[in-house]
Amino acid sequence: MYQFITKAKLPTIHGEFDIHAFESESGQEHIMLTTGLPTDQDILPLIRIHSECLTGDAFGSLKCDCGPQLNHAMQQIIAHGCGAILYLRQEGRGIGLVNKIRAYALQDQGHDTLEANLMLGLPADARSYEMCEIMLKSVGINKAKLLTNNPNKVQGLQDLGIQIVERVPLIVGVNPHNESYLGIKGKKMAHFIDSADLNQSNIK
Repeated sequence: MYQFITKAKLPTIHGEFDIHAFESESGQEHIMLTTGLPTDQDILPLIRIHSECLTGDAFGSLKCDCGPQLNHAMQQIIAHGCGAILYLRQEGRGIGLVNKIRAYALQDQGHDTLEANLMLGLPADARSYEMCEIMLKSVGINKAKLLTNNPNKVQGLQDLGIQIVERVPLIVGVNPHNESYLGIKGKKMAHFIDSADLNQSNIK
């Protein structure tokens, strides 16, 4: 079970957020950034579930689109005026940082992101979203718009009783190093990404 621990102000290059800390009984930590919450306005919050990606978020890796997705989500939520980013400590789609680097090594040999995980005896996606219910309900969110290309996130929140009234696409950060990776997510992992999305992206 997860519980709220504390919150503080967090000024960022995109605007000011409140940063909320949550922790499980086992000590696993997750973070939520919010702005404009709770709100009495007749406006649906815009939310993003973002899984931790050290290589993309901190080091600017071009192998994925995680860093651009995080920055774009922060910009969009500030512009929207009301919303949250749930930053889940589920590195490498839940397989952990070391295993993600092992998967990278296999990708360097020509295997795609899905094949690499399976060759290591790991699931394609090991993430779970049960902690999101506590995080969102702590700021009064039970209905929202969701920034995602991943149908599993939509379904995961709906299964928890969070009504998703609109899925907002998040196709950003496409470059020659990650086009194949994004294509695999669309073709093999059922994400809402197709070749037209990649071809039309002007971020190269």
